[in-house]
Amino acid sequence: MTNFVEELRWRGLLSDIMPDTEEYLLENKTAGYIGFDPTADSLHIGSLVQIFILKHFQIAGHNPIALIGGATGMVGDPSGKSAERNLLDEATLAKNVAGVRENLERFLNFDDAAENKAELVNNYDWMKDISLIDFVRDTGKHITVNYMMAKDSVKKRLSSESSVGMSFTEFTYQLFQGYDFYHLYTHKNCKLQMGGSDQWGNITTGTELIRRKAQGKAYAITVPLVTKADGTKFGKTEGGNIWLNADRTSPYKFYQYWLNSSDEDAENFIKKFTFLDKETIENLIAEHQENPHLRSLQKKLGEEVTILTHGKEAYENALKASNILFGKSTASDLKSLDEQTFLDVFDGVPMASIPKEEFTEGLDMIAALAAKTYFLKSNGEARRALKENAISVNKEKVKEDFIITTDDLIANKYVLLQRGKKTNYLLIVE
Repeated sequence: MTNFVEELRWRGLLSDIMPDTEEYLLENKTAGYIGFDPTADSLHIGSLVQIFILKHFQIAGHNPIALIGGATGMVGDPSGKSAERNLLDEATLAKNVAGVRENLERFLNFDDAAENKAELVNNYDWMKDISLIDFVRDTGKHITVNYMMAKDSVKKRLSSESSVGMSFTEFTYQLFQGYDFYHLYTHKNCKLQMGGSDQWGNITTGTELIRRKAQGKAYAITVPLVTKADGTKFGKTEGGNIWLNADRTSPYKFYQYWLNSSDEDAENFIKKFTFLDKETIENLIAEHQENPHLRSLQKKLGEEVTILTHGKEAYENALKASNILFGKSTASDLKSLDEQTFLDVFDGVPMASIPKEEFTEGLDMIAALAAKTYFLKSNGEARRALKENAISVNKEKVKEDFIITTDDLIANKYVLLQRGKKTNYLLIVE
């Protein structure tokens, strides 16, 4: 086994650690878990750190357990929240659990043949049969209200600064999470819980429950919450969250998020979101600092994390799509894009709709540039641009006699017009 804690430390992934944890993990192979809240049918990149922690744990020779909160998802974690969340119904929760499971299986090795295989559990499986009377009698009596109220997640919501207070439902959350740790400790020999730094209170409730109810010793590690250097929220764009599912965030947009990282963020992220070794990362950072305009660090970061999340083919398609805007590409490159990626690449580009019947005999260039679209201001400006060899259709230069037909349609619907290299316009044929 390798030193899991030291791996986290140099990558900037260690926040709090319970005494003796590092020594215990060096001397003992054990199971450790992280919980994932199924509030949507996909995780977003805010959960990537937790997934990477479990993968590092597996690489170090231990058994990672990914716990999906099918039961606790019905309650809602108050940590870091200023108001209570809407509770999910069972059908929505089941759909979300299945989506989160699919996300996790891309990263962790669940193969039964693996010596330290990962395991996926759902706390609904053991919580659903416990009655309220049994829970408060057998579990609740071990943790005092004083202990629970001392946690930051509770104190903030009960303070005079909070206008919403805290429901009994949310107040019980740390007891539910503590019971999860106790259950895994007794049934899976799980001695470690990990999570974000905002989870320290919930995690230590679990270690305390294990001490009092099972007379056992368990351990805890938390990792820092990821932030961006400019103060904006990690994992969000103007369009919303960056998701791990391709049908929510295309691989192209996913790749672009990492590619657009600032230099400072890229140096931070490449340690946290890749499995490259320390020497390789240090060399990449040094090379980048010598020639930052090449953005080699961002490109490598984007490559590594996109392949890990979506696979090599999706990464190559994302790279091809990126080159359509910023490099040399052809009509065949355009036509190879799926519709969603094509629309992502040209998001925000001005467009005009043309009825499909007008394409029966083709569309001449003057109509395409001016008369039917107003891409250019007049027929005269269109003719001048064509004579100057400044107009392209689907990345290929055309003259005034060129006719656009259905053969030129991308995804059976779009035509890309360009004046020069930077002025784009879309025709939508429908």
